[in-house]
Amino acid sequence: MKVATEDVNVTFEDQQKINKFACNTSRITELQGEIEVVKKKQLQNLEDTCNDILQMGDKCLMILNQVNSFSQKETQGMLEGVKKYLQGENGALVDSIQWVSAAVKVQLYPIFGSNINLEADES
Repeated sequence: MKVATEDVNVTFEDQQKINKFACNTSRITELQGEIEVVKKKQLQNLEDTCNDILQMGDKCLMILNQVNSFSQKETQGMLEGVKKYLQGENGALVDSIQWVSAAVKVQLYPIFGSNINLEADES
């Protein structure tokens, strides 16, 4: 079975949009990898700090009271809050690039229909 494809005129503007989409898709992949590495490192540092606070117990409380007026429990709460923030953060830059890519898709699919595939590979 042979599928007929229609001839579609690709304008310079359309080609620019396709190129922009491809660059955005590539950049999203790069950023997601970079964010994942940074987040893992930050979360590991935070975990280590939380563990250190728990292990030091009263010694840590005395040091913290000398440096600031937070109790051990308050400090642990703040560290846990930062940890939750890091775990929940999606990366605003990635989100904004994905938004631009979605806008480009909306412009290109009506022009090219099934002659163009702008969906990400899940491989």
